[in-house]
Parts: sequence; structure tokens; C-alpha cells
Amino acid sequence: MKLKNSIVLLGIASAIVLIVIPLNPVVLDLMLILNITMSLSIFLISMYIKEPLEFSIFPSILLITTLFRVALNISSTRLILGKGGEAGAVIKTFGQFVIGGNAVVGIIIFIILVIVQFIVITKGAERVAEVAARFTLDAMPGKQMAIDADLNSGLINEEMAKERRLKIQREADFYGSMDGASKFVKGDAILSIIIVFIDIIAGSIIGIVQEGQTFSEVLQKYIIATVGDGLVSQLPSLMISTAMGMIVTRAASQNNLGEDLTKQFTANPDVFPIVGFIVLLLALIPGFPKLLIIALASALILGGIYLKKRVEKEIAADVPEAPVPVTETEYYKNTENIYSLLNIEPIEVEFGYSLLPLIDESKGGGFIDRVVMLRRQFATEVGMVIPSVRLRDNAAINPNQYIIKIKGEEVARGEVLVNYHLAMNPGEVEEEIEGIETVEPAFGLPAKWITEDLVDTAAMNGYTVIDPLSVILTHFSEVVKQHAHELLSRQDVASLLDNLKKTNKSIVEEIVPDIVSIGDLQKILSNLLMERIPIRDLATILETAADYSGTIKDTDLLTEYVRQALRRTITRKFASDGQIKVILLNPDLENYIINNVKKTEHGSYSMIAPEILQKIVSSHVNEVSRVSQYISNPVILASPIVRLYYKKLIEQFIPDAVVLSYNEIEPSVQIQSLGTISVDLS
Repeated sequence: MKLKNSIVLLGIASAIVLIVIPLNPVVLDLMLILNITMSLSIFLISMYIKEPLEFSIFPSILLITTLFRVALNISSTRLILGKGGEAGAVIKTFGQFVIGGNAVVGIIIFIILVIVQFIVITKGAERVAEVAARFTLDAMPGKQMAIDADLNSGLINEEMAKERRLKIQREADFYGSMDGASKFVKGDAILSIIIVFIDIIAGSIIGIVQEGQTFSEVLQKYIIATVGDGLVSQLPSLMISTAMGMIVTRAASQNNLGEDLTKQFTANPDVFPIVGFIVLLLALIPGFPKLLIIALASALILGGIYLKKRVEKEIAADVPEAPVPVTETEYYKNTENIYSLLNIEPIEVEFGYSLLPLIDESKGGGFIDRVVMLRRQFATEVGMVIPSVRLRDNAAINPNQYIIKIKGEEVARGEVLVNYHLAMNPGEVEEEIEGIETVEPAFGLPAKWITEDLVDTAAMNGYTVIDPLSVILTHFSEVVKQHAHELLSRQDVASLLDNLKKTNKSIVEEIVPDIVSIGDLQKILSNLLMERIPIRDLATILETAADYSGTIKDTDLLTEYVRQALRRTITRKFASDGQIKVILLNPDLENYIINNVKKTEHGSYSMIAPEILQKIVSSHVNEVSRVSQYISNPVILASPIVRLYYKKLIEQFIPDAVVLSYNEIEPSVQIQSLGTISVDLS
């Protein structure tokens, strides 16, 4: 590696030495051929790369090759003027063979080459590089934000994010360097013109004044050699300029230039016969070479027909053969096909045909997009990702109905009118409005379906107005929250742990599965979701479960300790303005519940006599009804040891009851008692 670096550095340094040291014509020939070879290599490399950064060293190469050409120009000028036009075989060949020994023709060709390079290629490439650099810099903040978003969502890891950020920075640096490096080529073109005219003038003075030659002799010796020198230097310069133009214009390519040119140029074969017929019309113009035109037009037409047939064959080969229709009996003779019937979707929503416009994206339905946003909101608030939702149409149900299924079984249904809006009375309506009486499906509140023209009137009168799609989405959201503990599978828990590993790898590897199994963790998370406690703080949940799992094997009791560790989350959810309104449990009732707890190897539960249980439920309902004028869903506050058992006692009768313990509320929160649940235990 050190030897390679030394050779490269020596080669660059030698280009500077060439400016000072006179060269032998043979050595100059070698250098000129090397210059042409190097330029041709750069030209071909630029055609094979797929993106500019694959040849990111190009701006530096541009400077080195420009310096090398300048050194060769100076060396060749020294030989032309010092040895009577004898500057080696390469320059002589370009002066005599390429331009036919005619100095005027040579000068004209040289000037055309310089103009093409200077005005057309170099100017265009410089402008492309300048604009690309500007737009790359302007787009950097947006690209950085996109990388951060992908990193936060888990689509890429930290290593990939660093690589993409580095690539963006390199792109900006590359186009900025190319913008500056293009000035080297422009300066080289100007210098070539100046050197040619200096050689012509100086050669004429030396030949006529010093050597006493005639103008024709001077023309033969000096001017033809000078023009040959200009051409032999401009040919490599033109190739490198063209390479620069190809590199900066490769932004939208995915393959090398040859593949892109072949693929994209032949992608529309119908174009070639049309062009062939248009070219064929040129044969009607008097004086045009008809034979050549007919030959070219025929090649275009026949080539287009051939390409079209080839494209049709490729398309036909890509299209799979249509399966042979079979009867239902024949289909299910294959046992593998029967297994497909056993699959159960986690969540399904079936729609009557009148509701299909709400879910059909081609007709403007926004249900799918709203579900995507709901999934995002649910993940942010709850810490769980809603599984994919299967949507079906069901001709067997009411056209205006929808059914929500969890694991293949119906758990809820509702009915909406597509061309109406749902108006609900929050209790402060100034004037009643006409509509179709109904019940809001998510919360069971009385409501009315009103027509579109009454929406503004209803809103001004104090009604809460909801569109049909929002009604379904609200109902769907509540059903998912209610059954989230059923939807959380062990695979989902594994996915949550994989996501946690990205930020806290050590805690996951230390605890799962050696201390806490995925099955136990799933039960703990399900217990939390059953009482609508967010599980976003998975690290705290894991740490708490690990701390107590050594002495406690009951996952229900482990959940209680986890709840206490999540007291900030629970407090934020149920407290407001620094206070929480609660209903307390009578101490005698708490003692009775504790004294009737039975522990087994599978867990513990409370053994309450049926008549006492009935009294507890009645007292609970009466107390909640009494304070309903102050708060719609009051919190039942119990001691930590009683909370779990009281919740289990009443959940079969009042599943939505919120029961908290003192240890689940932040000390800074003010507890306001609205009543007490007491029971005659005699």
C-alpha cells in the first residue's frame, strides 16, 4: 500500500518537474501517449459508474490531468521552437496525417475543438455541477430529517443512519468540488489557444528572422507542428471534459451509461417506425441521396418492428399462466388448501354494501388512511402496535351496518347512514333539531342522524356533530382499547423487545428469558392493557418484574408491583389539575376481603359469600350513581393489598370500573374523597 501511494505521489510531482526539465522527443511521445491513455480510461470509467460518488476522486484527477497537459504543452513548445518544429512522432503525425498537412485546416479544426469544449461541454457541465451543488445543500435538512424519522421508526439502525448522513455530506462536497474543478478545464482551453498563437508567432519570427526561411518553409516546419501539438493536447482534454459532463448528469441513473442508454432508448419501439417513415419522406426532396435515406429508413422501420416483437415476447414470458379452474371439491382435495381455512385474523371489520364508499380508496374513501393514523396514535399513547386490520364486505348484513370481529368472533356492531351526520347533545343544546333518533355506537349515548344542510345549524345550537367515518373509527378505537389485552400476542411482545433492544440492549438480554419469560411478560402486559394502563415504558416494566420475580411467581401480583412503578403514568391518566376525585373503601370491607383471600399454587383469589358479594356490588353501584353528578367515571381507591382482589370481585359485574391503590398515585396529587363504599357484613 505504501509503495502504491509513493508511486502516485511521485507521478504527480513529476508533472511539475516536466515544466522545468527539457524532454527528449521520444520521452515526449511516451508522455503524450500516456496522456491520451489516461484520458481515455477516465472517459470510459465515467460511462460505467452508476452514481457520481463512485468516482468521487474525479475533481482531484481533473486538476492533476490539467497540470499534466500544461506541462506537456510547455515541453512540446520548448521542442517546437528550439529544434525547428521537431517535437516527436506523435505531434508530427497529428500535424501531417490528421490535418493532411494543411495548417489552415488544422487551425480551424483546433479552434472548433476548443470552442466545443469551452462553450458547449465545459460550460454545461459547470452549470449542472453548480445547480446540483446548490440543490443538494438546500435538500440536506430535509434528507437529514428523513434519516432521523427512519431511525426513530426502526426502519434503519444507527450504523445505516451514519452511512446515509455521510453520503449526503459527500454528495454536497462532491458537487461543490466539481463546480470549482470545472474552472480548471476552462482555463486549460484558454491556455491552449494562447500557447498555439504564441507558438505560431514565435515560430514565424524564429524561422523568418533568425533562420532566414521563407513563409512556406516556416508554415511547413513550425505552424503545422504547433497545430498538431494543439490537437494532441485538446483531444485528451475533450475526453475529460465529456467525462465531467457525464458524471454530473448521472443523478437519476441506476445502471451504467451503456445499460441505461440501451434500455431506455429501446423502451418504446413504436417510435422507430414512425421516425423511419418521416426520414423516408426526405427522399422526395430533390438532390438528397435517396439510396442512403431509403437504407436508413428501412433499418429504422425493421428495427422498430423487431424490438416491438421482442418486448411483447418478454411481457408474455413474465405473465404467469392462468390457473386451470377447478371445482371447490377438487380444490380442497389438497390438504394444504384446507389449512388456509384455519387462519384467523386478529381484527376484522365487515361492512354492508352501502358503507363501501367509505373504505374504497378509488372512490375517495378514507377509512384505511384513518386506521393508519389510529395505529400511530395508539402506539404513541398505549405503547402497542395495532395488528393489521382485515376489511371485508358482507352482503348478509344490513347495508348500513358494520361488524367488528376480534379473532374471528363478533364483539361489536353499529349502524351509520352514509349521507348523514351524527349529532349528539352534550347537555347544553339551545334548540332541538330534527333528525333520526339513534344511539351512538361507541359509548351508547343518545344521538340523531341529521342531513348535510343541518350540520351548521346543529353546531351553532350546541350539538357535537360527527361524520359517518369518524363514528366508525371512534367505535373501532374503543373496541381495540377494550380488547387490546387479547390482541397482544407473544410475537407482538417479542417485537416490542426487539424495538427496545435498539436503545437498551443490555436490559433485554439480561432479563429475558433468564429472569422473566416472554410468556410471563405477556401476561403482565395484558393485565395492564386490560385496565387500560399504557405499556410504553417497557424498560421500567421489565426492571420491576425482574426485581420481584425471584420471590413472587404469581403474574397478577407481579403486575401490582409494576403498576406501582408506573404511578406517574397512572397519575397522569386519571388525575387532572393536580387532584383526583375518588370513592374510598370502608376499612372493615377491606379487612373482610383480605381475610377471605385464598392462596393456591396457581395464584390467589378472594372467597366471598354470594350474599356479601351482592351487597358489595349494590353499594358500589349506588355510590357511583350518587357521585355521577360530580364526575362521570369516579376512581375507586383501595389499599395496595386489596386493590387486585376488589377489582376481580366487581369486574364481572362492572367491567369498566377503575380501581387504584394509594401506591399508584403520586404523593404530590391531592386526593378528594366523594364517598365511601360500605357493606353490612353481619
